[in-house]
Amino acid sequence: MTLNNIISRTKMDEGIPGFYKDKVVFLTGATGFLGKVIIEKLLRTTEVKRIYSMIRPKRGKDIKERLAIWEKDPLFEVLLKLKPDALKRISVIAGDCLDPDLGINMSDRKLLASEVQIVIHGAATVRFNEPLHVALAINTRATRLMLQLAKEMKHLEAYLHISTAFSNCVIFRIEERFYPEHLTCDSDSVLTMSKLLSEQMMDNLAPTLVGDFPNTYTYTKALAEDVILRESGDLPVSVFRPSVIIATHEEPVTGWIDNLYGPIALIYGVGHGVLRLTTFDKDGYANMVPVDYCANVALASIWQASKDKSKRETRSQPPIYTLAPSERNQLVNRDFLKHSLSVRTDFPLPKMIWYPFLHCISNRRLFPLAAFFYHTLPGYFYDIALRVTGRKPRLVKLYRSVHANMAILEHFFHNTWHFETKSTDRLRVLMSPEDRRMYNFDMEALDWGKYFRKALFGMRLYLAKEPPTKESLEQGRRMLYRLKFLHYSLMTLLCAVAVFLLWTLVRLFI
Repeated sequence: MTLNNIISRTKMDEGIPGFYKDKVVFLTGATGFLGKVIIEKLLRTTEVKRIYSMIRPKRGKDIKERLAIWEKDPLFEVLLKLKPDALKRISVIAGDCLDPDLGINMSDRKLLASEVQIVIHGAATVRFNEPLHVALAINTRATRLMLQLAKEMKHLEAYLHISTAFSNCVIFRIEERFYPEHLTCDSDSVLTMSKLLSEQMMDNLAPTLVGDFPNTYTYTKALAEDVILRESGDLPVSVFRPSVIIATHEEPVTGWIDNLYGPIALIYGVGHGVLRLTTFDKDGYANMVPVDYCANVALASIWQASKDKSKRETRSQPPIYTLAPSERNQLVNRDFLKHSLSVRTDFPLPKMIWYPFLHCISNRRLFPLAAFFYHTLPGYFYDIALRVTGRKPRLVKLYRSVHANMAILEHFFHNTWHFETKSTDRLRVLMSPEDRRMYNFDMEALDWGKYFRKALFGMRLYLAKEPPTKESLEQGRRMLYRLKFLHYSLMTLLCAVAVFLLWTLVRLFI
């Protein structure tokens, strides 16, 4: 072996890929959006020995069958070309965060306790309107149970708890520290209460317990952080707080996304001509981060937590890493809306039902009235046409769901948060140049315009299932031009009718 090879090998062993070599990882939330990206990145860039993935059994589906589906997922194409047997390093652990003991049987529990060196706890329910007893069980109680399991692990080197940047959204400038003072009751009291009271009683207490938090999701994630603060002891724990997670930026494929999630769902609705009206503070900031950047922060923060293991004292608080847009490279909501509309010219969808446009009403009180004319009334006409042609009406029902979701998200549409990212910025500095390239999460260098072109391309390909061919794009453009003509013809007719009615009224009073 040459001197250069020895030096290169030594650097690798000291860096992030070297740290994960021959390690055993236990991960919850493996089938989630971020969980899958973390697994792919681990398998592709490191020689991790084994990944134990806790997966909830689904009725009628074997848990191993759920993993087998990944072989056809575009996310894993690059990995499987480089390492055809990579997915064989994943071992499934049957478990469920809703169960009192996480649903892990005794033999699996002993296996995890004897082998696992790294824990990544990412399982959560992200539904904002989840009943309190469900959100509490999955997001808070499961965090306590995971810590108890981690304390049994004989070789534990690092434990990462995946939270959210909005876990403390009752304030608008959030530092990388814990905020137990904003909870109506501490986590121990609430979890004790949940044992003593029925599910219905806990749900009835939600308004009192949740307090100023806008929903049960953010509240129970804040409680989970309180569990970490109170019960992690001397475990090598760190907390990762990503803001709104959206499609991949760079790897393994650009623009990959597997569900109608957050802002991408909004763009998807606009692209199909369904969503035409929204309510935003146009001058506020859109706190979004690419999912591959999130996976990179997660893996890098674990590496750093392991290095700091010997320094951790029981009295000290676990480090917190937040990923959000850089203060020097913010994405303003009005720019996000502008990027969203590029879907109609650059990546038109052949199955759109109307010409894509999006108007924003900043006054939330006017939104229901405007939504009636932009959404509900056209929805009735569209559903009548469906009935006439023998098809099932669906648009009015869809708009009810859209408006209900907008009401749930109103707190986030009309407020702006500023997130401190000092620990995350410091983490980048501590990484080698090679690790910074391989595990990139530099939000300051992110070109939002270029990023959204990739994200919209991915939305068209992975969600709308439209092939990236010239024929498909031409088909979309032909549909766009037809609907554009109809749209502006209708607008001209409506304006003419309005002018005629106004002129008639004026003549009556003259």
